[in-house]
Amino acid sequence: MNLEIWSDVVCPWCYIGKRRLESALANFEYADAVSVTWRSFELDPQAPREDAAPLDEVLSRKYGMTIDQARAANARVSALAAVEGLEYHLDRARRANSFDAHRLIHLAAEKGLQDEMKERLMLAHFTETAAIGDPAVLIRIAAEIGLEETEARDVLQTDRFAEEVRSDEAEARSIGISGVPFFVIERKWGISGAQPVEVFSEALATAWATLRAETATG
Repeated sequence: MNLEIWSDVVCPWCYIGKRRLESALANFEYADAVSVTWRSFELDPQAPREDAAPLDEVLSRKYGMTIDQARAANARVSALAAVEGLEYHLDRARRANSFDAHRLIHLAAEKGLQDEMKERLMLAHFTETAAIGDPAVLIRIAAEIGLEETEARDVLQTDRFAEEVRSDEAEARSIGISGVPFFVIERKWGISGAQPVEVFSEALATAWATLRAETATG
């Protein structure tokens, strides 16, 4: 059963959604038969590669909040992340362009390390507050999960996987995805947002039962 997930590594709700899906899969009897593919989506494609602006300020400008309101919003999402075992430091994290990070996720997919790369980039951004738009940081992260430094560097110095990222994003637009995370099972069932674990569990069970019934009836 194919499960595609459009998300961004700088999206706090995407990391929460990832954990909740993982919890649902951990209790799904047929989890070994579920193939997960991460699709690219940029929440802030105009972001510079490196930006010293704190996320509180970015949120304030984007949504017309006061700084105090933005800090409170980040504190709320950090508390929800903590429930899922995630440690957010949104007070220290910085705005970043994620395009190159997505290209490396596509490289990792070719090596069977896509999920490891996705997880490591999210950890770097939200917990370690690393500058994931910085090529040196990206190359270090790639090496940590088992990719060759030379190949990661080659990707970042060329336009490799740029078309794959843009294709994912164009596909998202074509099927009406305007926000992430967005989960698609077998191109038939869609789940929008970081839903509770129970929602993911129900969707997996429903999709599996429906597909099994369709197969049985030919």
